[in-house]
Amino acid sequence: MTTAAPSRDAKAGPGAGTPGVPATSGRRIAGALLHDWAAVLSTGFLALVVLMAVCAPLITALTGHGPNDFDAAAIDTNLGGLPRGSLGGVSAEHLFGVEPQNGRDVFARIMYGARVSFLIAISATVLTTLLGVVFGMLAGFYGGWADQVISRVMDFLMAFPSLIFMIAILSSLPSGNRAVLLVVVISVFGWPYLARVVRGQTLTLVNREFVEAARASGASTGALVFKEILPNLRSSLIVMTTLAVPGYIGTEAGLSFLGVGVTPPTPSWGQMIASSVSWYAVDPMYFAIPGLFLFLTVLSLTVLGDRIRAVTDAGEAS
Repeated sequence: MTTAAPSRDAKAGPGAGTPGVPATSGRRIAGALLHDWAAVLSTGFLALVVLMAVCAPLITALTGHGPNDFDAAAIDTNLGGLPRGSLGGVSAEHLFGVEPQNGRDVFARIMYGARVSFLIAISATVLTTLLGVVFGMLAGFYGGWADQVISRVMDFLMAFPSLIFMIAILSSLPSGNRAVLLVVVISVFGWPYLARVVRGQTLTLVNREFVEAARASGASTGALVFKEILPNLRSSLIVMTTLAVPGYIGTEAGLSFLGVGVTPPTPSWGQMIASSVSWYAVDPMYFAIPGLFLFLTVLSLTVLGDRIRAVTDAGEAS
């Protein structure tokens, strides 16, 4: 059966369906961000880091220094393994210098560390979003016992001090594929926050006129969920997932810093910062470079997420 009237209403909503509120399209968001210097700078830096991560194998092949290659000539054993030269061994051969004692190229490890950080953060965001949308919509759409069970599970997980339990869980698990374990553990504690937002919006949308009209016209449950309700959650999901990525990058770095995240010799920004703690007084560059990349990446993602939220809120309020 056709649902012409509900479809017209749906196109007027926040993202796709609430009557009276203009849609916030991807083109509108992109156009607004192009006129925001902070968003442009953030996007430019993130594009550079992503390019470094994607092209890391090619770049290291050209420089001849892999992330785990030892360069004994780049360190001075007479000085306890400090890099030769100034600024931690920065030179044309080692753009960001080398690590003390082993001479591994910091530039190569920064690039490969970016691959690890983004892979874990994006994978955790995808899994968190999937779980949050599924359980949040189940609770909001069906209500009753389904809502009660899912809501209590969300309350239970949100009541935990998540970082402490992540450390405890990861410490007790075998090393295995640490990246996969990190994604799973982060997602387990992360999905309830998104699910609660999805549940609340679904509870509101399920009683709106355009959904009732679609239901009265004979639309199936799948049609109601995927054509009427889910499109209206798009704006909120874009904002929440954009803001989740920097949080998960920071979480991965923090867990690696504490020794329960990515295990050596796999490069990780948090692991590099942890290794640099005992050297920062004599080789501050070894601490500053991974710390600066971590800080600027999280800051850029956070700024970009805030700007997207501002554009989305303005679109829904207009």
